[in-house]
Amino acid sequence: MSDFDLENYLAERQAAINAALDGLLPEPAREVDPGRLREGMRYAVLLGGKRMRPLLTIACCEAVGGEVAHALPAGCALEMIHAYSLVHDDLPAMDNDLERRGQPTVHVKFGVANAILIGDALLTSAFSVLVCGAHGIPPTSMADAVTILAKHSGIDGMVGGQALDLEEGQDIGEIGRLEQVHALKTGGLFAAAGALGALSGGARSEAVAKLERYGLAFGVAFQHADDILDDDQPALREAAAVRIRELTDECRELASGFGAAARPLRALADWIDERAARARSGENLA
Repeated sequence: MSDFDLENYLAERQAAINAALDGLLPEPAREVDPGRLREGMRYAVLLGGKRMRPLLTIACCEAVGGEVAHALPAGCALEMIHAYSLVHDDLPAMDNDLERRGQPTVHVKFGVANAILIGDALLTSAFSVLVCGAHGIPPTSMADAVTILAKHSGIDGMVGGQALDLEEGQDIGEIGRLEQVHALKTGGLFAAAGALGALSGGARSEAVAKLERYGLAFGVAFQHADDILDDDQPALREAAAVRIRELTDECRELASGFGAAARPLRALADWIDERAARARSGENLA
């Protein structure tokens, strides 16, 4: 395992991400906030979370020689899309969750109709954040970036994965089918994080493709580990454990081509392995 100080690395970059999100979603004045939508957007995004998607965006940007500031617009855009997906997942028509991270879900606090609009607003605002950041992706690569974000967050990514997940339920009998769900629903935004991070650092197409693949493999492994932790898909638990190691080995191999700058990427792959091993042992990781 790596001796890289991942905990400190993540804490420093989480602080930068949270500060950026706070600035993008300021406390609104009531008179300019119809339906409390701006308040709800801020609530949905700043409620908490590990910020794994923007963290991976930053790590991939740094792997190709970029800086944290370059990755923040793309990372914040991804976090806003992730937050919108959770707002909609929690709705009565989907999972009907009443709490998230110990607080009322958005539809409980703001109403179902407003929750739909809050999610819509986060999705559309994310593209503005991606394009209009003071730093971030060079203009010559912006069309590619928008296309990547749209693909991985839409019908060919996260949205399509949610539909497949609703269709399949908790009794998927084959690991390949489960990974098809994970690759779209969870892996999509992580793949976007890899590609957008690389573009934020000014990388060429070959590096962008490698880090997009890193993100996809990382996202699927991340979701397999979460399944073990949450005791989801129990019939595939052992097969998922095997796949986690195969996917994290792929992540380490992809990261090896970027030298010392990719130490965080290798450490993140190790972190997934450790998380899965601890979950299998019954350790509470909450």
